[in-house]
Amino acid sequence: MKDLDLKFEEYPLNVPTEKRLINKLESLISELEECGSFLTAKTAIKHWNKFGIELATDASVIGVRYSLDTRNPVYKKAQDRLDELMPVVSNYSTKFEKILLKAKYRKQAEEAYGKYLFKMYEGHQKSFDEKIIPDLIEENKLSSKYDEVMGGAQIEFRGETYNLSQLGKFLSDKDHETRKEAAKAFDGWLGAHEAEIGDIYDKLVKIRHNIAKKLGFKNFVELGYLRMGRTDYDAKMVAGYRKQIQEVVVPVAQKLYKAQMKNLGIKNPQYYDYNLKFKTGNPTPKGSTQDLVNAAKKMYEHMSPESGEFINFMIDHHLLDLEARPGKAPGGYCTTFPRYKAPFIFSNFNGTDGDVNVLCHEGGHAFQAYLSADIKIPEYQSPTMESCEIHSMSMEFFTWPYMKDFFGDDADKYRYAHLVDAIEFLPYGITIDEFQHWVYEHPEATHEERCAKYLEIEKKNLPHKKYDECPTLAKGTWWLRQGHVFGSPFYYIDYTLAQVVAFQFLAEDLKNHEKAWKKYVKLCKMGGKLPFTGLLEKAHLRNPFEDGNVAKNVKPLLKVLKEFDISKF
Repeated sequence: MKDLDLKFEEYPLNVPTEKRLINKLESLISELEECGSFLTAKTAIKHWNKFGIELATDASVIGVRYSLDTRNPVYKKAQDRLDELMPVVSNYSTKFEKILLKAKYRKQAEEAYGKYLFKMYEGHQKSFDEKIIPDLIEENKLSSKYDEVMGGAQIEFRGETYNLSQLGKFLSDKDHETRKEAAKAFDGWLGAHEAEIGDIYDKLVKIRHNIAKKLGFKNFVELGYLRMGRTDYDAKMVAGYRKQIQEVVVPVAQKLYKAQMKNLGIKNPQYYDYNLKFKTGNPTPKGSTQDLVNAAKKMYEHMSPESGEFINFMIDHHLLDLEARPGKAPGGYCTTFPRYKAPFIFSNFNGTDGDVNVLCHEGGHAFQAYLSADIKIPEYQSPTMESCEIHSMSMEFFTWPYMKDFFGDDADKYRYAHLVDAIEFLPYGITIDEFQHWVYEHPEATHEERCAKYLEIEKKNLPHKKYDECPTLAKGTWWLRQGHVFGSPFYYIDYTLAQVVAFQFLAEDLKNHEKAWKKYVKLCKMGGKLPFTGLLEKAHLRNPFEDGNVAKNVKPLLKVLKEFDISKF
């Protein structure tokens, strides 16, 4: 196909018009309504899926172009238009799915497409109604507003101006004063924008609560789970899982933090001091962005034929945008352009080990998307988010043997820091999750009450964090910098669930690489044909919700950490 040969910059920016979009959607709905048998319905479904792929691609192109340059008026206008139209699309999707759910040929359709697809449809029915469209439009606009504020950050530091991503490298500098100054610069910026960001969130919470009430829910929690496609577990199971992390991982993480500070000789550590892992400095990538891409190319080519084909497709089609620039949205992500069967990796390199993490983590997402691009049913191409994160976090560990190409003599230093960071992340992940549950169970809480609650949860799970010189963060405002809280409610526990599963891949990879890699590729190729727990069962991976499994996956890695001689670092 000619389209598959296009480079990213050649992708057209197609902004849908409301009239044309609605006409097309109504036409597709009418086609399905007229079907009296599964035989004719199959054709209607095929037409619907084809249009869905086109629309999803156009939306993805708009979203990526906007995040690459949030100050570009053309892209901003296109994103604004998308924010208004996507709830309209959801309305027609719900109608389409409702016809299939009630169809007399439903059993045949379930046999052809799988019962899980219809379970997804049932979840969509509960989470959408035409009457919430104006609320969804406003919710989208507020999420985009948050991205605009964060992406437009201009922070003065030592005579230069930096965005949030660019400032990050100074927060892990070897020099204590540099870390301290950078932390205070960020705190000052956050303090100046706290009211604005807090107000955006307050409006988001209230809108989401109102949507939930309109749909018949007690609050947004259950609706939030349905939006995330969680058909196989609920908030109660997540609370039990968080308890496992608190009991098993929090004590381990605190020991690691204490050992780190002892090694650094820091007596009264502040939050930013924990960003520095070693006296000699954190491992930093060797070379330019292009050098890192070249190393990634060599790595993926050596891993397997599939991964080699994947990385060359990404590079040849310009599907990586990695360097931080003014106006570029912060953070990193992977998305896909279904029409072109192409993943895309977005990041903000800042000269830290996080740059390599992106090539491995987002590379894992992109590799799975590449392997699943030919799955015929679009809904099955990608699983729910916690499953997606298994692909990315496990890939981080599969790349361990190649770290010398990125870090030179600091390869072992990186591997040790990477595993420590992965363990230490879990208490933070459950902190964000517990906070979000509290927020949506108390939608009338003030900004100050939210910050106080965050601080309370943080002290329970991350008692080492101190913000003595940072008055804004000391109030409990850390969550304001966590984009998921704003744009994707309840999307965060996913990272921790996946991390615990990825630990199993690391342990197995260290024992038998070929067997572990084969299992990983099989998981990637399954896409989203099953929900999270179903994929785990099929791939013979432990379910983190089952009591005791967190300990089974975490404790073997403590032996791995002991194999490193950190006195050399």
